[in-house]
Parts: sequence; structure tokens; C-alpha cells
Amino acid sequence: MNEYINYLILILVGLFAGVVNTLAGGGSILTLPILIFMGLPPAYANGTNRVGIFLQTFTGVIGFKSKGVSVMPHGLYWGLAAMIGSIIGANLAIDIKAEAFNRILGIVIIFVVALTIYKPKNIEQKIERVKGKFLWISLFLFFLIGVFGGFIQAGAGLFIMLVLSQINHISLVKSNAVKSMIVAVYTFAALMVFIYYDEVNWIYGLLLAFGQSIGAWFSSRWSVKKDDNLIRFFLIVAAFGMAIKLWFF
Repeated sequence: MNEYINYLILILVGLFAGVVNTLAGGGSILTLPILIFMGLPPAYANGTNRVGIFLQTFTGVIGFKSKGVSVMPHGLYWGLAAMIGSIIGANLAIDIKAEAFNRILGIVIIFVVALTIYKPKNIEQKIERVKGKFLWISLFLFFLIGVFGGFIQAGAGLFIMLVLSQINHISLVKSNAVKSMIVAVYTFAALMVFIYYDEVNWIYGLLLAFGQSIGAWFSSRWSVKKDDNLIRFFLIVAAFGMAIKLWFF
């Protein structure tokens, strides 16, 4: 019976995380701790969390493409740079001790919540900067984000949006499409690492993915701006509670 309750919780948390990822970003600061609280070792939880992330972002890439939002070729360049970093990060995550990982995750959660609250304004009017030095700077930054994303994932999407808006001056709509491309590419590589080391619970991962897909579908079609602050409030409260538990208990 407890296992079926866990299944229901995973679907509901996945649904909420799908909404959060669509409206604000940072859904993994909810899904990853939940998997750990359900008894999965950190590396196992980390690998399992990638199933939903990959399926959600892959679906997002297809969705944006169907709407005519182009992410090529730079989305692929940045995705490949992040992919190289993610392989390094995922291998680091495999070897880290459980207690150390939980404490790092607790710190990351607090930082990501702060970034969610105080995230910078998006660039809508300026000319894109995707060539020359700005391309090389962003390639290096996305490699570093890939290392972080491969290691822990939580909050990587927010860092990607930060680089795209502040370094490359890419608009909000296109940034979301490019972000989906980058995350899908590097998450696939990280997931392969976790699969290789047999660190994926497919039942939990697919249940989360199911909930995330529903949440993303719902919020993308009924993206009610007035509910954005409410979503952020619940995200902040839940994230702080999880961070405290990870650090002290």
C-alpha cells in the first residue's frame, strides 16, 4: 500500500514540477529531494530524476519546433558544449558520498530559490549576440553549466536562461526553446552515465515524467500570469522545508 501512495505522490509532485518548470523554472529542487526522502540513495535518485527531465525537455523541443521557433544551429552548439560538461558532472555524482550530496543539494536549493525570486529581466528588444566572442563565452559557460547539470541538475535551467538573456541577448520565447534543446542534449548524456552505472529506478522515473508532462501541458496552455506569484510562493515554502531536512536530518 505504501508503494502505491509513493506512486501517487510522485505523479502529483511531477505535475507541480512541470508547472513550475514552465512558469518559473527549478522543478528539480522538488523532484530530487522527494526521491531521496522516499529512500533512494542520492546517486540513484539523481539518475532517476533525469528520466522526467529528458522526456519533458525533448517534448518541449518538438513543441517549440512545431510553433516555428528556431534553435539551430546555436542551440545544438551550446547543447554539445553542455553535454561534454554533463558527462564529467554525472561521473562526479556517482562517486560522491550520500551525506555530502544531500548537504550540497540543500545549499543549491536555497541558492536556486534566491535566483528564482531575484532573476534578472529578460532581453526582448536588443540584437542577439551569438557570434564571435559572445559565442565562445557562452560555449564555455554552457560547458560549466553542463558540469553542474550533470552533477545535480536542480536550477540548471535558471542558469541557462541567465546566460541566454544577459550574454546572448536572446528573447524570452526563444530562450525557453533553446533551454529545452540544451537541457535535452546534456540530460541524455548524463542519463546514459547513470544507466551505465545502473542508477535509475525506471518506475519512479516514468511516474515523475508522467506527472511532469501533464503539468507542462496544462501550464503551457493556461499560463495564467496572476497565478505566477502563487506558484513561486509554494515553491519557496516547499524548497526551504526540503533544504532544512536535507541539511539537518
